[in-house]
Amino acid sequence: MKSNSTKIIVYLLLTAISLVMIFPFAWMILTSLKTQAESIATPPKLLPAVPQWVNYLNVWRQIPLLRYFMNTVIVTVLTLLGVIITSTLAAFAFSFKEFKGRDLSFMALLAMMMIPQPVYLVPAYVILAKLHWLDTFYAMIVPWVVNILSIFLMRQHFKTIPLSLYEASKMDGAGDLQFIWHILLPVSKPVIITISLFSVIGSWNSFLWPLIVTNSEKMRPLQVGLAYFSQEQGSLWPQLMSASTMVIMPLIVFYIFAQKQITESFVSSGIKE
Repeated sequence: MKSNSTKIIVYLLLTAISLVMIFPFAWMILTSLKTQAESIATPPKLLPAVPQWVNYLNVWRQIPLLRYFMNTVIVTVLTLLGVIITSTLAAFAFSFKEFKGRDLSFMALLAMMMIPQPVYLVPAYVILAKLHWLDTFYAMIVPWVVNILSIFLMRQHFKTIPLSLYEASKMDGAGDLQFIWHILLPVSKPVIITISLFSVIGSWNSFLWPLIVTNSEKMRPLQVGLAYFSQEQGSLWPQLMSASTMVIMPLIVFYIFAQKQITESFVSSGIKE
């Protein structure tokens, strides 16, 4: 009886916490379906009298949201491909290759995670300006195709694979790329999905860097376009919430489908040496 009571209390507590976390998203969606008068009513109304689906259509008419979506998708996909390639190759070198200063180099790489972004914003901007990459996809993609956290997670997973497997493949005549493609990557799906999730969220929600390196409206990603839209609309909350809902929904769908693999990755690779 005592054990059952404890479980009930724990479940009730977790349910309450979940409701608290979900409420802001529910409020955003409900506000997107309200009229302007309902969104600023006092006391606040939870449900709209008549759902205003036209708010979403108005957003599409007022701003080039499709263009913002396409820019964000291009940046997200290409950055993700770059992160997976660089993380796999770097993690393979740190796990299976013996070279002088390997562990020291890896620790130095991890130490770079302690450097805050504002420190390198100005030097990075100057470099991109000299390369004439400002207001291009290069500026939004190339600086982010290497991710230290992704290298760390991939390396931790590769360390769980016996070195003898790599040596056996070399004896059979397989090259390093063949070993990576046919052996490492097939058994690394959970960690790849986790890396993909982090990369997608980072690219999709990126705001400060694209704001600095882009000038024209045609190059704006979603978050920058949404910020300009917010300034233009002021306190028109239904339109703002409609735009926010459309921006965040792809990430929610992606996480729902990938959450099992994310948990498996942290359990199997993220906490092991």
